[in-house]
Amino acid sequence: METFDALAFVVAVVAGAVAAVAGFGIGSLLTPLFALTLGAKLAVAVVSIPHAAGTSLRLWRLRRFVDWKVFRGFGVASAAGGLAGAALHARTSSPALGATLGALLVFAGLSTLSGFADRLRFRGTAALAAGVLSGFFGGLVGNQGGIRSAALLGLDLDRDAFVATATASALLVDGARVGFYLAFEGDAVRRSWPLLLIACAGVLVGTVAGERVLRRIPEQLFRRVVATTLVVLGVALLYAAL
Repeated sequence: METFDALAFVVAVVAGAVAAVAGFGIGSLLTPLFALTLGAKLAVAVVSIPHAAGTSLRLWRLRRFVDWKVFRGFGVASAAGGLAGAALHARTSSPALGATLGALLVFAGLSTLSGFADRLRFRGTAALAAGVLSGFFGGLVGNQGGIRSAALLGLDLDRDAFVATATASALLVDGARVGFYLAFEGDAVRRSWPLLLIACAGVLVGTVAGERVLRRIPEQLFRRVVATTLVVLGVALLYAAL
């Protein structure tokens, strides 16, 4: 278990750093790793807490860049979807959640590697619908970044506003879903407190220290490494679930 704890800390640091640059990544990287030992259902609930911690810190650092006009529409739509997803999460089996998360990760990774993600845009009403959908998957399996990014890219935000607004929306989803998880799985989450603390510490370290390192890596290489990691984790989850 000590080896897994060390791996969890390293992945949490990387996840926090990736999220600081891309606006998402904590749930995408940590949830499938934790699912391999906790099961997908509990992993989603446990990871929601370091996700909220890292997202809160990131929002504080980026708060001046948030496009509040976009956030009022998109963020609220995402929160509504997050509530629905969290409610369904409470009634869904761990293997089903693992298969869903695995499929989403494989799709997100292959979309990035193929360039499809760069061409995907949602505009107008479709962007709000994508906000609901991203929040729904955030509440259901803790993975919302890919759909949220496609929606926000269609709203033509600059890089800083994009990351900051995505972060604010993600935190709103966290606020909507964490209460559901604790109400239905609070005892199991509390029993996982050592791993939870390790993840929180790693995510916070990555958010503060990792951003400077990742910004020195060529963007194409960075995106391909993250995308390949998502595919590998997604295939592992699908194998475990099916």
